[in-house]
Amino acid sequence: MTAVTTIETSTAATPARGPRGLLWAMLRLHRWALWFWVLLVAVGAGALLWAYGPGADAAWSEYRTLHCDTNDPGLGCDALGPAYNMYDTAVGIGAGLLGLAPFLTAAWAGAALIGRELEGGTAQLAWTQSVTPARWLAAKLAVPAALLTTGMLVLTLLHRTLWSADGQLRAAMGSRSWYQGTAFEANGIVGISYALLGLAVGVLAGLLQRRPLPALGLAVVGLALITTVLGTLRPYLWPLETLTNKHEYPPYIGMVVDEGALTSTGARVADPICVDDTKCLADHDIVGFYRDYHPSSHFWPLQLVETGIVLAVAALTVVIAFRLLKRRTGAAV
Repeated sequence: MTAVTTIETSTAATPARGPRGLLWAMLRLHRWALWFWVLLVAVGAGALLWAYGPGADAAWSEYRTLHCDTNDPGLGCDALGPAYNMYDTAVGIGAGLLGLAPFLTAAWAGAALIGRELEGGTAQLAWTQSVTPARWLAAKLAVPAALLTTGMLVLTLLHRTLWSADGQLRAAMGSRSWYQGTAFEANGIVGISYALLGLAVGVLAGLLQRRPLPALGLAVVGLALITTVLGTLRPYLWPLETLTNKHEYPPYIGMVVDEGALTSTGARVADPICVDDTKCLADHDIVGFYRDYHPSSHFWPLQLVETGIVLAVAALTVVIAFRLLKRRTGAAV
């Protein structure tokens, strides 16, 4: 009687290991990719923290040693010094890793996460062990997405903290603007959305190719095409502002998108390149010049619109991946 009771109690206490078992199996299978991501985030975070502290202090010290902040500057003020170059390199590493992460994710997702398992039969084996293809694919997307978002968020917050603190240093050295590619992506949420897009594109490439190397190539090329198109469209995702001047071009005060000359009718024409030649200007009916641009206040509108587009493309890619998997596995999904 006692033995029967013990067996029944032990059986009842055994927890169901459904989703948790799949989660841990996936983390164990891809543990080296996980450690590589942790190392990558640690390197980026360390570079940004160093730039925020000792790096910035050394750059400022070098700047003041050369009397660049006085009316009697030294000869070295015409070029960036070694201390600032080291500081700028550290910032570039942190921002560069944010820009590189989507492509690394796409390559890994296409080759190792999906392509290798389909080619080796690991995925098909999992589908026979009470794990449906849909649940298998959901885990392949959800777990990396959570880890990617966490790591990218850490680096983004650190980069924004540094950016908020070193404004005077950037202005003094005349380097890095808010709208430049790496700075724009690293200072907002658009970089995180591109990482998620890279994951979605890689997964779809793996399902299409079902072999690691072809999936890797397709994922990277596909993501490169998408990012190139969206990067080209970025200046036109929010209404532009315009500056005009009768005698010369208005100053650069933001992301310049277009510029040219104005005629007496208000028409925009190509600059005849004769700013100081009154006769030439009269012959071309030039009465002023214009610049279309985005001021720094457009940073978040541009970020939010682009992020929405990227996430929409990622969501569409995921839907296509699930439909493709369902078509290939039939009722098992």
